[in-house]
Amino acid sequence: MAKPVENPCVRAYYGVTVSLRGGGATEQNRNCSRRELCVSTLLLQTLMNTFLHATELEMATGELVPTHFPARRAAKVAVHYLNTRHGSPFRVFGLQQVHKATAEDVDAGGRKYSLDFSATEWARSKSVFRCSAVVLFSTAQKTPPDVQLQCEDLQQINTTPQEEAFYHRYSTSDSPVSALDIPDSHGNMSQEMEPFWHLAGVSASFIMLRESSENTEFNMAQVASVTQQETSEKQLMLKYHLLLHDFVSQEILHWQLLSSWSPERGVRVLETQFLPKCPQATGPPSSTPDQ
Repeated sequence: MAKPVENPCVRAYYGVTVSLRGGGATEQNRNCSRRELCVSTLLLQTLMNTFLHATELEMATGELVPTHFPARRAAKVAVHYLNTRHGSPFRVFGLQQVHKATAEDVDAGGRKYSLDFSATEWARSKSVFRCSAVVLFSTAQKTPPDVQLQCEDLQQINTTPQEEAFYHRYSTSDSPVSALDIPDSHGNMSQEMEPFWHLAGVSASFIMLRESSENTEFNMAQVASVTQQETSEKQLMLKYHLLLHDFVSQEILHWQLLSSWSPERGVRVLETQFLPKCPQATGPPSSTPDQ
């Protein structure tokens, strides 16, 4: 039996420390009940300091303070983009540090952020990549950020034997994967489930990139459920129910998605659906679900 990966009350992911209590809830409770966030005292202090300066920094132009919210928010959007291009069950990128950031208004409507930052591949190699990016937030409704990204040494990333073995094991298995609450209410997950958690994070980046604006900052909080789907194609097909945390509003948003992965084709998100907590809600705060 796989040994659980021990984590105390808080679970770190993508640079934000959150934990969900109340594991083992029914599907209805996942959609409609309020999840309690357990946040460390240090994070609460960081939140307070960030939002004390949010008003004056929100529309700042010129050179930005790299450690402040506007610069990190834009850099995290670039990291979501990086995950959609290079993520895998054993390769997930997180923001390590913003070195330099500037912002300017654009005539067409919106704001452009020019960024110099470092991203860590934390799932396997722990490698650090130095990246530069331009992130454009448009004022047009339902328009995702436009990202142009370059990272040093990314061309050296190749499919690993670990990925090949994982793909072969689960693409030929007679027992489809099915699991709930990754991590569980205590912040633990089995080693067997870690690649599926990583794939969920990469798949979530497709949604978080699309839904991001200057008024959001998303992270994946939990995989409520994952079920492997039958497919005649040479790929793993997974149906996820994900809980995404918006750092700005402190809301937990529920999304269902269908994603696929193979070593040759990478991660693809084929379907997404926003799951309202209550029947009267029809879409996420910043946009509407796919039609």
